[in-house]
Amino acid sequence: MRFPSRRAVLAAAALALPFATAPAFAQGPWPDNKPIRIVVGFAPGGFTDVLGRLIGQKLSERLNTPVVVENKPGAAGTLGADLVAKSRPDGYTLLLAHSNSNSVAPALYPKLPYNIVTDFTPIIPVANTPLLLTVNPAVPAKNVAEFIALAKAKPGALRFASSGGGSAQHLAAERFQLATGTQMTHIPYKGSGQAIVDLLSGQVELNFESPPNVMTHAKAGKLRLLAITSNKRSALLPDVPTMAEAGVKNAEMLQWFAVMGPARMPADITRRLNGEIAAILKMPDVQEKILSQGGEIMGGSAEDFAKFLAADSAAFARLVKEARITLD
Repeated sequence: MRFPSRRAVLAAAALALPFATAPAFAQGPWPDNKPIRIVVGFAPGGFTDVLGRLIGQKLSERLNTPVVVENKPGAAGTLGADLVAKSRPDGYTLLLAHSNSNSVAPALYPKLPYNIVTDFTPIIPVANTPLLLTVNPAVPAKNVAEFIALAKAKPGALRFASSGGGSAQHLAAERFQLATGTQMTHIPYKGSGQAIVDLLSGQVELNFESPPNVMTHAKAGKLRLLAITSNKRSALLPDVPTMAEAGVKNAEMLQWFAVMGPARMPADITRRLNGEIAAILKMPDVQEKILSQGGEIMGGSAEDFAKFLAADSAAFARLVKEARITLD
C-alpha cells in the first residue's frame, strides 16, 4: 500500500484549514438581510414591550434589516431570558432584558436555568423607571409619615398589590417595610392590570407601581401618589416627593431595561449594536417617548454595564435575604 507523501499531507491540511476553522468566525457580514429577533419576556403593552418595539423599529431603519419583536411572557421574564441564553450568539437573537430576569432572578429562583453572568453578553442599558407609592383614596394617610404611622398602628392590615411574587413592585414594598419597620400583607397578581383594578376598587390599599400605570388615575383623583422611589423627583410629577425627602432612607428602587445577547457574541457585533442603540437613545422622538412613560435614559458602554449588573444583582441578593423573601 502506498502512503501519500508528507508534502501532499501538508497541502491537503492547508486546503482543509479554512473549512475546519470557519465555525469560529462570524458567518459573513452582519447583518446580512437576515431578520434580527428581539425577545421580550413580558406580555405586549407593558413598558418592556414598548421599549423593545421602539428600539426594534429604529434599529431596523438604521441597519436596513428586518427586526421582529417576539413576546415570551412568564415567570417574571425568565422564560424569555432563558430562550435567548440558549440561542446562537450570532447577533440575530437579542433580549430586551429586565432587572427581574437578569439581576433579581438568581436570588429568587434556586433552579434558574441560566446564569446571568456567564450565559449573556451585556450590550447596553436602555432606560430605568422608578415606582410610585400609590394608595387608594380611602386610605386616610395624606403623606408618607401618616402612612407609616397608619401601618404601624395596624400591623398586617394594609394590603399591597404586586404584579407577582419577586416582581419590582413586590421588592419595592419589601424594601420599604425594612426601611420603616412596618408590616403589610402581600397580595400578588399575575400582572399589573388586575392589581390596579383592585387598587382602584379598594380590594387592596396600596401598590408600588410604574408611573405609566397610575399617573392617569392619580390625575383623575382615583388614586393618591405619596412618594417616588427614585433619588430625584420626576419631571412628570414634580409635586411627588422622593422617599428620602419624605423621611425614608434606603427605600430607593429602580427597575432597568437593557439589550443583551447570548454569551460569546462576537465583539465587533456587540460594539456595533452598542453604538447603534446609543445613537437611537439620542433621537428626540425616542427620548420623548421614554420620558413620557416616566423613564430615564441610561446608555453607556458594555463594559460599564457588566460592572453595574454585578453590583445590582448583589444588592438585590441582600434585599431578598434580609426580607426573607421566598416564592411558593
